Amino acid sequence: MLKRITLLLLILALMLTACGGSGNEPASTGDNSSTGSSSEEMSEMDALIAAAKAEGMLTTIALPHDWCNYGEMISTFKAKYGINVNELDPDAGSADELEAIKANRGNTGPQAPDVIDVGFAFGTQAKEEGLIQPYKVATWDSIPNDAKDADGYWYGDYYGVLSFAVNTDVVKNIPRDWPDLLKPEYKGQVALAGDPRASNQAIQSVFAAGLAYGGSLDNAEPGLQFFKELNAAGNFVPVIAKAGTLAQGETPIMIQWDYNALAARDNLAGNPPVEVVVPASGVFAGVYVQAISAYAPHPNAAKLWMEFLYSDEGQTIWLKGYCHPIRFNDMVARGVVPQDLLDKLPTPELYNLAVFPTLAQLSSARELITSQWDAVVGADVK
Repeated sequence: MLKRITLLLLILALMLTACGGSGNEPASTGDNSSTGSSSEEMSEMDALIAAAKAEGMLTTIALPHDWCNYGEMISTFKAKYGINVNELDPDAGSADELEAIKANRGNTGPQAPDVIDVGFAFGTQAKEEGLIQPYKVATWDSIPNDAKDADGYWYGDYYGVLSFAVNTDVVKNIPRDWPDLLKPEYKGQVALAGDPRASNQAIQSVFAAGLAYGGSLDNAEPGLQFFKELNAAGNFVPVIAKAGTLAQGETPIMIQWDYNALAARDNLAGNPPVEVVVPASGVFAGVYVQAISAYAPHPNAAKLWMEFLYSDEGQTIWLKGYCHPIRFNDMVARGVVPQDLLDKLPTPELYNLAVFPTLAQLSSARELITSQWDAVVGADVK
């Protein structure tokens, strides 16, 4: 695609020269003032930038500004390239993102997402359903093979582990493991940061709880049983927990990814004080993936967005939001990760017990949890 864009731009430059240009004026490249005469080939990146700017917009979905530092990611992208970002439903779940693509096939309006950021298992589903298109970024080779589709339809962007964000003004005895959440003292205090029938974060929270409740990566059923007992005990609060509900005491124990919990702690700045706990067992790591919609109204802006996300600059912005970027090891090996960011990360010991489920295990667990939540747990999370 980039080669075709380059060829079209070269043809246009030659046509303009033939219509009266001097032939010695530099070709416009967007960010660069000059690349030589109009007969010289523009770089693929310059061509992509020019094509993306011509489209003028990128439409995202399900990117809260406090999730993985997406606020800074979006503002930096807009400032760097002068492209407007249309942000759809920041609180949508992974399943909602796929539905948004389906509902807007052939629609070039503002409700059609160009790119998605979904849970690991949803990447394969989106590919199988023909909802995404392949594209390999310039840093493709430094993305681990087990975190990307070989043909470039989707690839991992960042990962974290599930944790408890605890409002210590309300909760004096801090839970340290999943079984602790069943104690009577936590009645009406425990909530998920999403609907387990649609949200990847919530689905994997159920999966993780099961690991400490007799389950395994091949058996997610105990996770449903854990939440059934949690709900029956009156400890489970059936609302989608957020930083606001955590701070107000409505959901003083919120189960969410560590990067979201740490960001919430920092944003609240001690009002109220929040402690982030990685559970002693069932340390569950989750990878999210990026992809471009097969029906993207702004395909070049989408590709430029991907290039930005997977550049050292984009990966560092994610790390500032406590997300472990997928190219983290490569960047550490090259010595390009700022030391102050490394110093802010939780101690490595917290992650030594983390387990990374396979795509097949995630898919199986997702199917079980989404289909059986209502029947087994019976809590309508809203």
